Amino acid sequence: MGKLIIDGGNAVSGEIHVQGAKNAVLPILAATVLTPGKSVIHNCPSLRDVDKTDQVLEGLGCSVKRVKNTVTVDACNMTGCTICEELMREMRSSIVFLGAIIARQGEAVVSMPGGCPIGLRPIDLHLKALRALGIDITEEHGYIKCSAAKIRGADIHLDFPSVGATENIMLAAATADGLTSITNAAREPEITDLGNFLNAMGADIRGMGSSLITIRGADSLKGVEYTIMPDRIVAATYLAASAITGGEICLTGANPNDMNAMLHVLGEMGAKIQCDTDKIYQLSPKRLKSVHTIKTMPYPGFPTDIQSPFMALATVADGTSVFIENIFENRFQHVDELVRMGADIKVTGRSAVVRGVEALSGANVVARELRGGAALVVAALAANGRTVINGTEFIDRGYEHIERCLRQCGANIRRE
Repeated sequence: MGKLIIDGGNAVSGEIHVQGAKNAVLPILAATVLTPGKSVIHNCPSLRDVDKTDQVLEGLGCSVKRVKNTVTVDACNMTGCTICEELMREMRSSIVFLGAIIARQGEAVVSMPGGCPIGLRPIDLHLKALRALGIDITEEHGYIKCSAAKIRGADIHLDFPSVGATENIMLAAATADGLTSITNAAREPEITDLGNFLNAMGADIRGMGSSLITIRGADSLKGVEYTIMPDRIVAATYLAASAITGGEICLTGANPNDMNAMLHVLGEMGAKIQCDTDKIYQLSPKRLKSVHTIKTMPYPGFPTDIQSPFMALATVADGTSVFIENIFENRFQHVDELVRMGADIKVTGRSAVVRGVEALSGANVVARELRGGAALVVAALAANGRTVINGTEFIDRGYEHIERCLRQCGANIRRE
């Protein structure tokens, strides 16, 4: 718990090294249970969700050790197949353990997952796919119980390119009998990172980054050393923080190739961007321009995870911007808090019309979920006066030392 206190008006300028990707490290940590060996994961960010994932691993009987941003998982003595209800309720992504635990133990028991309250995220796609792989699944009293004498390869079509379902299939099928294919697979870079990790362990997975992924089951996997990809959503958030304050920023350890949709929008809004292999440099105008329409879509479209921080940009841009949320039906929870700060936003269903105002004003606001919390931080950096953001536990789920990173670039921000 706690709060962030931000006195707006300072340009966010300087250099920030981008942390490892939250959405990549969680399934990769789950994948470490597939082998009775030791895996060493570098560039592992220090986040609440990562801490909870470590607790899941320890609850399964694994040894987990962290030294700075390197986490070592030894799954030699893994004996458990159950994830406690408390952890499942706190972290939606814990459902990705399902495929990995079944593949290792032949059974798994988990409760229905929780996480940020951003809308329905049904796991029926996960369960349907796992059943196609020969896994028996029963759902009763809020628990999912799975068992399989042997997982068998299958042809699986996803009705929606779900990231979590794609990951669960990859984990379950990595050591299955025969060949598994996933059509309409998720194409996100984090899927590719998981596939690269599994292949380093000895899996045979092809087609990551495309809508067709094939997995030929391996007899066994081994522990490996691996470095997590940079977090593209965190990178875009810091670009937004600099853009809204008219700053000049350089991100190191980034991968601009994963961020085309976001960088395109920033360019439309007037930011000048130059990219190198692992760097992004951005020079921002004194006032941003509106963007006609932003529609969230599965990758390579505009990510739902950055919709709210970019909406914060639009609140003080010249003109009117329209945001259409196609992924989650309840991802406008930040709107009321931005309005409290003086924003002009009208929501109808899954659409939000944002008319840029001259300036925002500091206020007491509440982060109700991870990315909405990041949006409030971005808005507060440009607001007149002081903003107090409560609900930092949500922000800490995805941002490593956000106040430290912004403060080193000139922001007046502290945590209490």
